[in-house]
Amino acid sequence: MHPDPSPADAGAVSVVVIGHDDAAHVADAVRSALGQGPAVREVVAVDDCSTDGSAELLERLAAAEPRLRVVGLPVNSGGCGTPRNTGLDAAAAPYVMFLDSDDVLPPGAVYALLAAARETEAQVTGGLCVRRELPSGREVPWEPALYASPAVVARPADRPRLVRDTLSVNKLYATDFLRAHGIRFPDGRFPYEDMVFTARVWAAAPRVALVPDRVYVWHVRRAAPRLSISLDRTGVDNWRARTHACRTAHTILLDAGGKGLARAVRAKFLDHDLRMYVRELPLHDEAYRRAWWAHTRAHLAEYDAADRSGDPAAPGMLLARVLLASPEPRDLPRLRELAARPSRLCPPYARTADGTPCWSEELPEVTLETLPERPVRLLPLAVDAELRARTRLLRLRLHELYGAVGRAGPVDAEVEWRHRDRAGLVLRRTVPLRPAADGAWTAATPVPLERLAALGTGAWDLRLRLRFRDGATRTVSAHALTGPGLLRPRATPSPHHGLILVRPYATHGGALALRVAAGPQDARRLLTGRLRRWLP
Repeated sequence: MHPDPSPADAGAVSVVVIGHDDAAHVADAVRSALGQGPAVREVVAVDDCSTDGSAELLERLAAAEPRLRVVGLPVNSGGCGTPRNTGLDAAAAPYVMFLDSDDVLPPGAVYALLAAARETEAQVTGGLCVRRELPSGREVPWEPALYASPAVVARPADRPRLVRDTLSVNKLYATDFLRAHGIRFPDGRFPYEDMVFTARVWAAAPRVALVPDRVYVWHVRRAAPRLSISLDRTGVDNWRARTHACRTAHTILLDAGGKGLARAVRAKFLDHDLRMYVRELPLHDEAYRRAWWAHTRAHLAEYDAADRSGDPAAPGMLLARVLLASPEPRDLPRLRELAARPSRLCPPYARTADGTPCWSEELPEVTLETLPERPVRLLPLAVDAELRARTRLLRLRLHELYGAVGRAGPVDAEVEWRHRDRAGLVLRRTVPLRPAADGAWTAATPVPLERLAALGTGAWDLRLRLRFRDGATRTVSAHALTGPGLLRPRATPSPHHGLILVRPYATHGGALALRVAAGPQDARRLLTGRLRRWLP
């Protein structure tokens, strides 16, 4: 909890809430902003020409709450930029922040940001955003390394990692600073407008304060009838919009003289945006893949030598090199594994005629000469996981990687089953890694189905903590092997539950995971409408 603000802080903040056809959630967003206390002078709710009764709902709330002002747009703007700009124009407080209608501000968020802004005289103050998956409630922090501890950055160029946090909503801005520099969002339908707005903010070289407090809860509703722009990636136009936003952000920073920040934008594109979409590429049809591949090659061709000067074996850089080397889509399953987090470089492992490690025999120009020299903590180690539901035995195979794994000396693996939606629910067991005749290292251990079912039904992710001869460790995920008898659902008799249903499957990143259900109630639920989730 944070102490009440001083009298000077009362009425210091305007919160701009934007929404369109979101009557189910907008009241919660508004209440979370009003609930921040007297530091909030006003909540400016901008309704983007809703047709579902949102505007009327906001007017009823405003009738009972003098701090709530409702502004209605006469025509739907098609995006988030215009309503945010409208709210910014209407804001009357010294500081302003933005909130989407389907998200919330956690208690104390405004106090935490405002106190840091006042104490450090920062024009921009940022805090931790968490992505909350609904309905499970699982939370994933957004760019947690930036907000691990309080910090003051005299200018963004001193902390290039700032460009990785492209969100506009987890920050408090000095209103006069935004207006003096003419910083606004792109108007109209402009997907990923946050990337451009944030680039404009950093280009103006503000003093920045960072706080470790949770200041924003981003609700992720993947099963919603209407997906948000960031979640609706079914068409290649979404990717075109994202690359356009990244290109625009790069240009803004470059034109402002921020070469280092502009380069960091492109590095972030390789490590974040490119990897995310490559992981999903095998899920799309051939027409999408070809269009995506051609567009991405054209975008990457804009990168200059300085943008390519990083480690050529880093996952994002290596993905880009394969894309540029091949005019047609290729090696998609292997690229998906490379794009995973943590990254996995799966076999085959090829060498050029002179013995230099390379991507494949078909693409010898994509060399990997720096890969064997990387420390073990940075190696894209590939572990195969074979699970046959009939035997309940998990078999693991750690592959050699151009001699680097053998030099490190694998000792054992801590096998960890982690419940996806219940933080802290983990089962662990350590098994020895033994050398195999083909140069790999193997291990085997039973899957504790009874224990998993007792602890919690739902999805369980597999993680491995590898330990090496010198005591170094590396946490990796395991590539799910497919084939006859693998990744098939199975019902197993249980002395405690009567029946355990288990379905092994590969995640979007190619890693092995389990979905576990137990008892007659779960079985009935599956058989009356959810069986499709369990079938291959």
